[in-house]
Amino acid sequence: MKGKTSERKVGQPVVRKASSAGRKARSAVSEVTVTFRHVEPADAIRQYAERKLKHVGSRLKRSCLIHLILTVDKYRHQGEVTVKCGRFDMTAQEETKDLYAVIDLLADKVGRQLKSHFAKVATQRVRAPSAVEVLSAGEDFSNAEELKAGPDTSRF
Repeated sequence: MKGKTSERKVGQPVVRKASSAGRKARSAVSEVTVTFRHVEPADAIRQYAERKLKHVGSRLKRSCLIHLILTVDKYRHQGEVTVKCGRFDMTAQEETKDLYAVIDLLADKVGRQLKSHFAKVATQRVRAPSAVEVLSAGEDFSNAEELKAGPDTSRF
């Protein structure tokens, strides 16, 4: 029984395929932890930070740990985020006068860092030809020169 079945008895469950977006969301789960220093922990700020930083985790293929540290010193609101995904580690720091602005800036900065990292990885995937490929290309080139010259008519 694949897909949605139209002929079913009452009380039997409908069988549906899982969407690709649903499978991707289940495969890469990011765990966001928020630490407050010198400030009372607020659920609104925690939920806002989790919502903003979940998008960072959705760009990665593996599950990752995202740790956000929010600090308040008089009028300076500082934030530091650490993303750990397998062997890949990334950190970012920001400082403004508003905690929500700090979270926004950190999410943007981490997104830019991920984008540049993926661009570097994509350029590193281009590899040089192997020795066998170079030699076979050289043989093809020498055969092409012989064909252009035509038959040897110097002895006639």
